[in-house]
Order: sequence, then C-alpha cells, then structure tokens
Amino acid sequence: MTVDPNPPGDPMDTRTFVAPPALAPVLLGGALLSPFKRPRPGGDADVPRTRLVLGGVRIDLARLAAYERVCGFATGADALPVTYPHVLGFPLAMRLMAARTFPLPLLGLVHTSVEITRHRGLAATGEYELAVHVAELTPHRRGTEAVVVTEMSAGDRVVWESRSTYLARHRTTEAPRPERDTQAREPARAITPSRPREPAPAIAPSPPQEPSPAITTSPPHEPAPAIATWRLGKDVGRRYAVVSGDRNPIHLHPLTARLFGFPRAIAHGMWTVARCLAEHPADGPVHVRAEFKAPVLLPSTVTYAAKGPAFELRGGQRLHLTGEVRSLPGEVG
Repeated sequence: MTVDPNPPGDPMDTRTFVAPPALAPVLLGGALLSPFKRPRPGGDADVPRTRLVLGGVRIDLARLAAYERVCGFATGADALPVTYPHVLGFPLAMRLMAARTFPLPLLGLVHTSVEITRHRGLAATGEYELAVHVAELTPHRRGTEAVVVTEMSAGDRVVWESRSTYLARHRTTEAPRPERDTQAREPARAITPSRPREPAPAIAPSPPQEPSPAITTSPPHEPAPAIATWRLGKDVGRRYAVVSGDRNPIHLHPLTARLFGFPRAIAHGMWTVARCLAEHPADGPVHVRAEFKAPVLLPSTVTYAAKGPAFELRGGQRLHLTGEVRSLPGEVG
C-alpha cells in the first residue's frame, strides 16, 4: 500500500509505502511485462524518476537470526550484518524494476556487482527508513546496465547505502569496453536469467612476441591464499530464499533451474557475498565491493580465499566471486 507523496521541490516522483510490497505479485507482474520491454540497441533509455520509500522499518529479530545462521554470521549481537539491509530493501527494489516505467525486462536481468557503504554500526533494535531509486542506465557491450541505489536512514542521516548493478542483455551498438571484461563471464544471478552461454573454445597461442609499447595488458589474476573449503548442500538456495524472500526458481530446485538453462540450482549471489563477509568481518564504518563472476552450482565444493582487504570464492579453477572490504573512518556506534 502506498500513500501520496511528493515533497515540494523534489525532482523525483516519491512514493511512500506503509508496508513492504508483497513480492509474489510484484515478480509475477514484472515477468508478465518483460516480453513487452524491448531495450533499444543504443542503450539510451530514460532513467525512471521514481523513488520508493518505506518508513518505520523494525527488524524481525527471529528472521534476522535465521539469516545470520544461513549466511554464517554470529548470532545474538544487537547489530545488523553489513549485507542485511539489502534483504530489507529487496522488495522495494523488485517493485521498482518490475514497474512499467523501468525500461529493462525483469526476466533476464543479471546481478553483476554490488557496492555497500555502512557509515556506522547498525543496531538490530533500531528503527529505519528505506529508499530505493535508479541512479543511472548506461550502455554496455552486451546490453544495458542499470544501477539501483538503496539507502537506509536513521532519523535524517543515511547510515547505510548500496549500489547494485544489473545487466539486461540485448542487441547493442556499443563497442566492447575492455575494463568491463571481468563481467563478461557468466555471473551469479539474482533474477531469472537467459540461457547461459558455453565458454569459448581454447585457441592455440601464437609464437611469443615482444609487446608493443603502445599497448598495455592487464596483469593476470593472482589467486588469494585459500582460507577454508565449504561443501554446499543442494538446499542452500531454498534456505536462503526463506530468510531473504528471494524465491527465484533458479535457486530452488534442479527442475526449475533447468527451465532457464542451468544443470542444477545455483546459489544466490548475495548469499555468496554474505557468506564470505561472515569470514571477513569489519566493525563500524566499512565499504564493500563485490563482482559476480560465475554461478555456484548446488551442491558443490568451493574455496574461500582472502588476502588483506581482498576476498574471493573459487570452485576448482573457476572464479565465482571477487571483492574487497575496507574499514572507513567515522562513527563506530
């Protein structure tokens, strides 16, 4: 339910909710609208000028404890894990991306990266306001990227914010951008995807040559030292769906995952981030950046690795996730 809304001078169409949107009808509506959304090859769609707000947010402590157990965080402290506000804002974000004004189809959106900034520690017993809007739409060599911003405020201060990047694949005139090649591999998905592509065949190398001084190459990825090995059960997606509300069929069962081209169910991308951060904790103000590289099939065995602020999740030689977490100066409590 929404109430009416725009403060004078606000450039955005602000819509205030008195309760979180129900996800099932939102996702169904977004799925039904998806075939009618056809992004232009140039990726020059208009950014929706809509801001969704939910006030008076109180944390369900039982649900929080269940989330902490599923993701590996310690339970019982009066503090929110750094990833938990993403779960709180997820219904608003889905409502925004399922709307007619959002130019990209909900079906097929790929969650490629997330950045989180926590400006201070967040009490689990606090009261908060959530706000979500689309910050930008930019052309990508594989389609169009949307940056969705979620903010959580206490009083008149933003205490936590995130920027999630979603890629809609479609025909495009955009030239390849080498700096985005890290996202060209099949990433973990938050939203029902298109069929994954097979990896390109190996090509026999040419004889060694001296590199041209006018051309620079990126250094090869150096794996971080392994810290732990996790055996992930086939129910990880279902368990996370219960505590997060993200019941995408690709995460729930092999049969539903096969409908979208996966041999087995895959883990939620935000679960992989949370599980890594449970091993890489930071108190108080912190900045987290993570990029999703390849889906984690369930069941499977993965390796968590870390060095300094950097962390990653690997399955054999396959890189699933890279990221870093850095402490920031600021208020701790």
